[in-house]
Amino acid sequence: MLFLWVKEKIMPIEKIVQKIAQTLETSDLFYGHGTDNAVSEAVALVFHVLNLSFDIDQAELSKIIPTQAQEQEILALAKTRIKTKKPLPYLTHTAYFAGLPFYVDERVLIPRSPFAELIENQFEPWVRPDCIKTILDLCTGSGCMAIACAKYFPNTHIDAVDISQDALDVAAINIKKHQVENQVHLFQSDLFDQIQKQYDLIISNPPYVSQQEMQQLPKEYLHEPSLALEAGKEGLSIVNRILREANRFLSENGALFVEVGNTQETLEKHYPSTPFMWLTFERGGDGIFLLSKKELSDWATAN
Repeated sequence: MLFLWVKEKIMPIEKIVQKIAQTLETSDLFYGHGTDNAVSEAVALVFHVLNLSFDIDQAELSKIIPTQAQEQEILALAKTRIKTKKPLPYLTHTAYFAGLPFYVDERVLIPRSPFAELIENQFEPWVRPDCIKTILDLCTGSGCMAIACAKYFPNTHIDAVDISQDALDVAAINIKKHQVENQVHLFQSDLFDQIQKQYDLIISNPPYVSQQEMQQLPKEYLHEPSLALEAGKEGLSIVNRILREANRFLSENGALFVEVGNTQETLEKHYPSTPFMWLTFERGGDGIFLLSKKELSDWATAN
């Protein structure tokens, strides 16, 4: 039986975090939507309900939870997480990317890309930040990458596209939340179909999950829109199009950054002569390649 300890008097914050973590640990859950273990998940859950900052003074954690109603809300949220297997950000409607909070629901993927580190570093040393005047975000989803770019490139114009109107509706919420309406512009488009200009940077975290991998995903991922995950038999149907078409939409010294995750090996097998530069990250993560405008042009000529 879950939460056998709930009859205890109202607990200190650190104790209920510990109790929630212990319960989550034994509940056959998968972590990968902003947290990677039961303790981090418990912290995120409790802090959300109590509206606490993640940089809170440790001494504050020994304090008693302010109200019994908040404790009950914490327990209810944990029970829902366990029963439904929904990722926690769908229950709290909050996910973090590049240090920024974003509204999310089941119309969009939950942000979790190593692209955050690239954006925070303004894509250095691969590009010169002062030369970036225009950015295109393909498959924008919640808009997190486009909006993060707006924060780190405050003088840059950013277009963000998605085939899903539902996703664009969520992105619009986040654009308003972060007050970047004058900098980030949304378009409904199947990749480049509605694009008519060139950009200094094209970035994309497109669908790249193969049909076989879709069948093996933990239950948590099945709450996310399949349109934003699945990309054909081998996971390459969207990436193939990006590679074929991106060259025409890059400025003379432009660059293309695309995440393909676990499909990296398959991509390399299909394009053995393509000079993908695979990036590494201090905070972990992989599967993002870089190609310059020249490399794409040379590749297009050869193929």
